[in-house]
Order: sequence, then C-alpha cells, then structure tokens
Amino acid sequence: QEARGRLGEAQARLRADAENRSRLAAVLDRVEAQRTAHGLWAAMAQLIGSADGRKLRNFAQSLSLDLLLVQANRYLADLARRYRLERVGGADLEIQVVDGEMGDERRGVHSLSGGEMFLVSLALALGLSAMAGGGGGGGIGTLFIDEGFGTLDPGSLDLALSCLEALQATGRQVGVISHVPALVERIGVQVRVTPLGGGRSAVTVVHGSLAVPSPDAAAERELLLPL
Repeated sequence: QEARGRLGEAQARLRADAENRSRLAAVLDRVEAQRTAHGLWAAMAQLIGSADGRKLRNFAQSLSLDLLLVQANRYLADLARRYRLERVGGADLEIQVVDGEMGDERRGVHSLSGGEMFLVSLALALGLSAMAGGGGGGGIGTLFIDEGFGTLDPGSLDLALSCLEALQATGRQVGVISHVPALVERIGVQVRVTPLGGGRSAVTVVHGSLAVPSPDAAAERELLLPL
C-alpha cells in the first residue's frame, strides 16, 4: 500500500512535469519570437545610432570624406607624389598618410614635417574646392591661403605655386598672405598692408614689375591677389 502511494505521488509529479514542459515550450516559442524581433531592432539601432543621430551623421560624413580624399589625392600627386591620403580602417573620420617611398607604410598625419603638412593641407583645401565646384551649387570662387609657404623648400614652393596658378586658370581667384620674398616676386598684383603705428595701416595696390619686395618687406604683410 505504501508503494502504491509512492507510485501515485510519482505519477502526479510526472504529469505536473509534463504540463510544465508543455507550458515552457509555449513560452520558449514566444521568447524566440521576441528575440527575433529584438535582433531586427538592435540591427537597426546599430546602423542608425543614437537618438542624436551621431552615428548616422558620421557615416554620411565618411562618404563625403571618401570623395574629398579622391579629389585631394589628385592634387597631392603633383604637390607631394610620395604621399597618398586614405581613411583609417575602422574609423569614420580619421585620415592617415600612405608613404610610397617607405613601402606604402601607413603613418599618422601628425608625423609629417611642417612643409609636408602644409602641402597635405593645401591638397585637402583644393580637393574641397573641387568638390564644391562640381556639385551644381555656387562653388568656391575664392581661395585664401594664410602663410605656411615659409616651411617649403624651393622645389616644393615652385610646385605649390604652379598648382595655384593652374587653379587660377580655371577661373577661381586665389589670394595668398605671405612674407616669403620668393613668393612675393612670383605674383604680379599685390595688396600691401603696411603698419603705420597707433593701430593704423596703409593699403596700396602694386601691379606688374613694381610688385617686388620693398625695403620694409619684413614689416609688411602682403595679400597677393590676381586682381
């Protein structure tokens, strides 16, 4: 009789276990459906990003950066053939330099010298100008370059000026602000700003053969424009 009692209890536990397993199977089906739905929304959240749109904005900007680097590398091939710009792998908006003379070694842009950094920056500015001019909008009609030429060796300076002259030939106006005598001699029209003291300055426009460094060139700040 005790054995029959224990058998009845065991059979009851087995029936309860079977019912619990049946209910659990139904719950697991709902859990799996929710997991699938969550996976979809998690993937969407990963693609779109946070509520402030930062991730999507960075992704869109990275596409523009790719186009900018294509344009900039065209100019860099003339200004500094040794280097090529590309995006850092796994980063949306970081740039690195590929050194062609060092077996295509990848380098950070901050490892460049002052003159090399100027040429890379100039290539990026010219690339941005080319992008703006080709988008059907108003474009960038004037480009001002403030200093930086003093860090260039004569050969690099000549390349940079040739590139700017070619850009001017396309119809853009290029203004250069510089104290470099060799640069001053290359440009035929100058707007000279000479400090007079007391917070006042004199502005003169010099044309043609008269556009040579004055005796006080060190105190002057030339704004060179193809007027």
